Amino acid sequence: MPLTQAKLDATQARLAALSAPEGGWSAPARTDAVARVRAMGLPHARDEYWKYTKPETLVSAQASAAEVFVSDEAPVFGDRDRLKIVFVDGVFDAEASDDLALEGVTIDRLANVADIHWATEIYGQLEAKGQDPVERPLAALNTAFATDGVLIHVTGKPSKPISLIYKHEKTDSDAILHHVVKVDAGAELTLLENGPAAARFNKCMEVDIADTGVFHHVRMQGRDHERRAATHAFARLGTESVFKSFTLTVNGALTRNETVIELTGDDAIAHVAGACMGDGDFHHDDTVFVTHDAVNCESRQVFKKVLRNGATGVFQGKILVQPGAQKTDGYQISQSLLLDDDSQFLAKPELEIYADDVACSHGSTSGAIDDDALFYLRARGLPRGIAEDLLTIAFIAEAVQEVEDESLQEEIVARVESWLARRRS
Repeated sequence: MPLTQAKLDATQARLAALSAPEGGWSAPARTDAVARVRAMGLPHARDEYWKYTKPETLVSAQASAAEVFVSDEAPVFGDRDRLKIVFVDGVFDAEASDDLALEGVTIDRLANVADIHWATEIYGQLEAKGQDPVERPLAALNTAFATDGVLIHVTGKPSKPISLIYKHEKTDSDAILHHVVKVDAGAELTLLENGPAAARFNKCMEVDIADTGVFHHVRMQGRDHERRAATHAFARLGTESVFKSFTLTVNGALTRNETVIELTGDDAIAHVAGACMGDGDFHHDDTVFVTHDAVNCESRQVFKKVLRNGATGVFQGKILVQPGAQKTDGYQISQSLLLDDDSQFLAKPELEIYADDVACSHGSTSGAIDDDALFYLRARGLPRGIAEDLLTIAFIAEAVQEVEDESLQEEIVARVESWLARRRS
């Protein structure tokens, strides 16, 4: 279908403002990605998967200004032993980062690798596969123009997690990062992410998990109020492999997190979950697409959104069960807690099933705090604000429990409690 003039103009203006790194092992993938962006065009509000989220500030030639947010909170994951990799406005900060040597894993910078590299077989490949049946042009734009990122090859079980830390120091920064993770058979990695990356942030992560490999991902997106971000995660799972990802988002003007998962090996498990806390001029979009293409696989999508003062939450989730993917267990739930009459939750859950021996379900609800539960807590002497906070934490508990590490669960809940306490003061 020919591009509309609006999409064509926006696409040409954005591409003209960018320049791709030249040469090297990633050049073929980048060239292909540019061609796909030109063919698809950048997203427009009339596109089916963008009708709930206005993409203008994500596709404009120049990033909208965002003031640098200064917080007096303790650093996220600050008490945890971890290997820290720091990016400032999309640029690797060697001085603030740890030595990249860690047993059971090799780490390279995307910007430093010039010769043939193992990531050639993954970089841009999972992203390109994830464009069918739904086009994801911002992800293709990322593959074409990413200037930095990390390439992580997991060969064993590192003694500590890898922590990607993003910092925002320029009011008009426009960061494009691309990470590639390869998990070998029997290997296991926990990857942590946190921080406000830039005024506008486009991040893509491709994760290839071999048979019996395990990948845990926990992300906390910063509470700076003016951030605009589009993130993409593409995962391919082998036999008996595990992919589990959780994201907590607090504030930000616009956040769209896309996750595309393909279960290609029997007995694989994929869980993707998230919770967001939104206040005022806040728009948060989780878009998930899980494809079951093997036998006896399990997937879970669990998303909870707490919205107030006119904030907007969006969930678009799909489970596709291919022919022959018998014994599929697919679960999807998206719920919102609206703390006033001005906020809204927009949901589009989908199932598409071509196998006859499956257990798949989806559900979506939206509502206010339960009056009976609130009355029960207040009758026992709790002030209204604290009672509402307890019920809010209970509401997001199902999503937080998707994180296997209990200490990480506790840190997530502590961040939520901090957000709620600030809103009471």
